Amino acid sequence: MTTVFTTMPSPLGELLLAGRVDGDGPVALISVTAPGQRDAPAEPGPGWLPDPEALAPAVDQLTAYFAGTRTAFDLPLDPEGSEFRRRVWQALDDIPYGCTVTYGELGAAAGLPPTAVRAVGGAVGANPLLVVRPCHRVVGASGALTGFAAGIDRKRWLLEHERGATLF
Repeated sequence: MTTVFTTMPSPLGELLLAGRVDGDGPVALISVTAPGQRDAPAEPGPGWLPDPEALAPAVDQLTAYFAGTRTAFDLPLDPEGSEFRRRVWQALDDIPYGCTVTYGELGAAAGLPPTAVRAVGGAVGANPLLVVRPCHRVVGASGALTGFAAGIDRKRWLLEHERGATLF
């Protein structure tokens, strides 16, 4: 398998997108990261190949999201993570656009016990698909904006964007 990448401008800064190419099928997105994002690649990894064309569908969908004309993503995804993390990440996909859930609610949606809330928070923080898998829609039990690997200011921007976006 080959890992390809591209970058794109966004209101969050220059995003780095990476995907896996396996044969002739579509590229499966493995990461979307913002500058300075905690525990995320800031630069392409060794052996990654630049391929803006292969990642054009992801760039197009993210551009539409930031323009306020897209509320959901329809892309092949293949992030690396444990079975537990993948389960939590998949539950992120079910959080409606413009809404928030608590870490406890997300854990319950993933079929996890209330005692797993800290582990759920860890999985959310390790989400490699910024924006595409909407970890920014997860808030603390009190509704407070807590932890976001790309920074609380970016989380606030994304939530405000979703509340005020004009959709066609």
